[in-house]
Formats: sequence, structure tokens, C-alpha cells
Amino acid sequence: MIIVEKRDGREEEFIPEKIVVSCLKAGAPVDVARKIAKIIEGRLLEANKERVTAKELTKMILELLKKENEEWYRNWIVFDRAVKRRRTEEELKE
Repeated sequence: MIIVEKRDGREEEFIPEKIVVSCLKAGAPVDVARKIAKIIEGRLLEANKERVTAKELTKMILELLKKENEEWYRNWIVFDRAVKRRRTEEELKE
């Protein structure tokens, strides 16, 4: 099992479906959203990761989303800023 360390310090089990939902919210079609979730899950398993931070996951998701479609990437950034009050792009440069 892979544990995700959330931004507020809480921990939860890695659930690929959460990536799918987030990608759908950004505008990606379900097949692309599932592909991105599978790629990330594969990377984590391949790296034998037992823990991953939410920030690391976001970085991986956005990298793949941007490759697929710049607009979906922008949608994610705008949503994070407007709804979650996060400066995702700036955070990922740290």
C-alpha cells in the first residue's frame, strides 16, 4: 500500500481514482484521465514507493496533463487558485 501525505499532514491510502476525478475536473476526457492515473500508479510502484507527498503527486499529474493538453493544465491551476486558494505553480518550483 502507498501512503499519501496530504498538505495538512494527514495521511491516506493512494487511490488512483482520485487522480481520475481531478483530471476530469480539469477538462480531460475519462480515457486520458485514466491513462494519467495508470502512469502515475506505475511510476510509484516501479520506484517501490511506500510514501508520496500530495505535492509530488500534483507535480506528476500536472506534468502529464500539460503534455496532453495545455488548457487542462491551465484549468487545474485556475481551479487550485480560485477554489483551494493554492498557488500551485509557485509551490511546484520550490
